[in-house]
Amino acid sequence: MKFYSFLFLVFLSQFGFTQHQYPKNYFSSPLKIPIVLSGTFGELRSNHFHSGIDIKTQGKEGIPIYAPADGHVSRIKIGQYGFGKAIYIEHPNGYTTVYAHLQKFKNPIQQYVKFIQYKKEKYAIGNIFPKPEKFPIKKGDIIGYTGDTGGSGGPHLHYEIRNTKTEKIINPLLFGINPKDNKRPTIQKLIAYPLSDDARIDNSTNKAVLQFKQVEEGKYITDRINAYGIIGFGVSTFDRLNGATNKNGIYSLEMKVNGTTVYYHDVETFSFSESKFINLLIDYKHYKKYKKRVQKTHKVLENRLSLYKNLVNNGKIVIENGLNYTVEILIKDLKNNTTSVKIPVKGVKSNLIFQQKDTTNFKITAKNFNKFQQKNSIIAFPKNTFYKDCFIDFKVENGVTKVHTPTIPLDKRYTLTFNTTHLTDLQKQQVYIANVDYPKYPRYVSTKKKFNKVYTSTKSLGSYKLLFDTKKPYIKLLNFYNKQWVTKHKKLKVKIIDKESGIRNYHATIDNQWVLMEFNHKKGILTYDFSDKKLVGSKHLFKLVLSDNVGNTKTLKATFFRK
Repeated sequence: MKFYSFLFLVFLSQFGFTQHQYPKNYFSSPLKIPIVLSGTFGELRSNHFHSGIDIKTQGKEGIPIYAPADGHVSRIKIGQYGFGKAIYIEHPNGYTTVYAHLQKFKNPIQQYVKFIQYKKEKYAIGNIFPKPEKFPIKKGDIIGYTGDTGGSGGPHLHYEIRNTKTEKIINPLLFGINPKDNKRPTIQKLIAYPLSDDARIDNSTNKAVLQFKQVEEGKYITDRINAYGIIGFGVSTFDRLNGATNKNGIYSLEMKVNGTTVYYHDVETFSFSESKFINLLIDYKHYKKYKKRVQKTHKVLENRLSLYKNLVNNGKIVIENGLNYTVEILIKDLKNNTTSVKIPVKGVKSNLIFQQKDTTNFKITAKNFNKFQQKNSIIAFPKNTFYKDCFIDFKVENGVTKVHTPTIPLDKRYTLTFNTTHLTDLQKQQVYIANVDYPKYPRYVSTKKKFNKVYTSTKSLGSYKLLFDTKKPYIKLLNFYNKQWVTKHKKLKVKIIDKESGIRNYHATIDNQWVLMEFNHKKGILTYDFSDKKLVGSKHLFKLVLSDNVGNTKTLKATFFRK
């Protein structure tokens, strides 16, 4: 009976690994250049999984993007950060394709967007939802041009495919895009974790970094470890594709114990709402300390990711005294290039005395509202901000409020409030809250002010301090000077900087009429395109008003001439 149950379990496990069948020939490539990826679907990013593929554009901007199938423009998004300029095309087969970080859109879409920007007198206009008949699209139509807008780290095209109805994102490589890839994933680090109070690894209650050696191509083995109780494993790994040196994400991670699969997940599809649980998939404390992501091959109860398939005991392994185990971890990319590592384990019970866990005066009961005060600082955590009960450090020393260390992932934002009754009226205007985890590089955090207090809402534990911004922002004309003829110029460019609280907003006019200036926040450059509107006359007054996050304002005026 046990034998048949085992076969049934194996059958279910293998059946669970099969992919949904997606149309392979419906969508053509959005770019007519060789497809080389700098980022893969489901790649581990800060607080989220990568929701598309990043296609390299040979270091260039302005490469045409072609509609891969018939459809209509269902959404246009313009933001300073994130996707930057993005366009969404809904297709009749039930999928929506998404293109982000664009330099610009193809007319008439570009004209339509600029009309709205000038009407609202804003660059970042959020989402636009045109009616289906507004911009019908045929397969092969140019819809825009590749760029570097938003949170992009360099010119490329971010490309997504979503289920239109559910908005779940699906790996675009499952639809027929076929970049060359014959490289196996690489293992960087392998860690073993004691998961129960009585668990030991090599007679220690601490996690252990395991050394491994290659036995043949793509196959590794570790020295034998002695263990007892409930244990788990984690692996730091990346994958490379042909034609690029980028360290990309893997497709699947599997763990077997004595030949039976007990853990499996892959990045076929996921929803945006679950992406935040990446912080429970990885060893979050290790990541915050060493900036390396270790994917755990065991699942905690609070983790609601849908990536997992047919887990046995959530991937946690019960090691019994006197028994031997062979643990094998298999790492694959979408082309089934595989790297594996075997870990021999011997069950050895330890006599090491259990050590009491650290506690503080600030106990978090996750299901309750938690509020604490120290000197002039108050922290307030809504219900279920933390995934589980814990103790945190909370103290105020030398003006720095330390809310634990940023090594515990949070599900919700909490509020940090500072009392400002001791500040002068001028100081209250100039004050802001800064994160000072790295004291040499304080970082402004969104600061709100009420009578005699300032506060912020954040999902990051760490150290915070009140700082003061007393300086006005800096403005410099870049490609023209006052009273210059600029007839041959296509654009006006201005450099803007604020090293304290940061730039909050800007307002530019020519001859007292608002003009659209695009802000490249990575270079600190504002750009106006003369093709936007026809100027009347030859003498013109350019004016720029720039404000930082505490309200310090700088105004620049310059005259230019243009035929």
